[in-house]
Amino acid sequence: MIKKYVFIALIAAMALASSVGLGEEPEELTVFTAASLTGAFGEIGQLYENETGMAVAFNFDGSQALRTQIENGAYADIFASANKKHMNALRDGGLINNSSMIVFTRNKISLIIPRDNPAEVSNLSDLARPGLKIVMGTKDVPVGDYALQIIDKLGNDSAYGPDYRAAVLANVISQETNVNYVVTKVALGEADVGFAYVSDITEDMAEKVDKIDIPDGFNVIAEYPIAVMQESEHPAQSQDFVNLVTSDRGKAILERYGFAPA
Repeated sequence: MIKKYVFIALIAAMALASSVGLGEEPEELTVFTAASLTGAFGEIGQLYENETGMAVAFNFDGSQALRTQIENGAYADIFASANKKHMNALRDGGLINNSSMIVFTRNKISLIIPRDNPAEVSNLSDLARPGLKIVMGTKDVPVGDYALQIIDKLGNDSAYGPDYRAAVLANVISQETNVNYVVTKVALGEADVGFAYVSDITEDMAEKVDKIDIPDGFNVIAEYPIAVMQESEHPAQSQDFVNLVTSDRGKAILERYGFAPA
């Protein structure tokens, strides 16, 4: 009889241990990240995983889409935005740890063209040429907002004339929700030119697209903030990730991908 009870107790203990084990989920950081950071943050995330053993799950998308997801209740430990506007909106909503927010890198806009450049685009004046096919971001995605600011600056310059802005916007055939879609359409030859970040001309993309620099006087400096979310279940680990991004090693990775120091 005693053996019977011991056997039953062992079975019960094993079942309890099994149920506890099944209920546990592996810990990971959920990082909502602007699409333009895909390459650099993928590398930083791998470095973090190797050093801490904690997995990093990225959600790469336009900053405006990520902000909306968070506002609608999506869980994230960290948010890295391609502009301050969307980060500030989450701060004003009490959704981020304010003391953790920091601008960690900068970027600039450039024109990108297919490598063979069939439309023979060579300068900013060409953007107003009738029939040119331009792709850019929507006005809500940072890269699109920056592009509109640049077009406004050019339109206000006497060298381009008062009709420049309208002529350029008339050539826009597509407005994308994140910069990766802009780059892809240009690389595939679906557009003659696009507005993207300097950092988007990665090694693999350099074989498919080329860039035309936009002078600093017309360009916009994109500032990228990062912050730990107020509801993060891993605040200490999240801060460690932010610290890695802002460390010398993180900065070196970002600069290798074409980003500028903050």
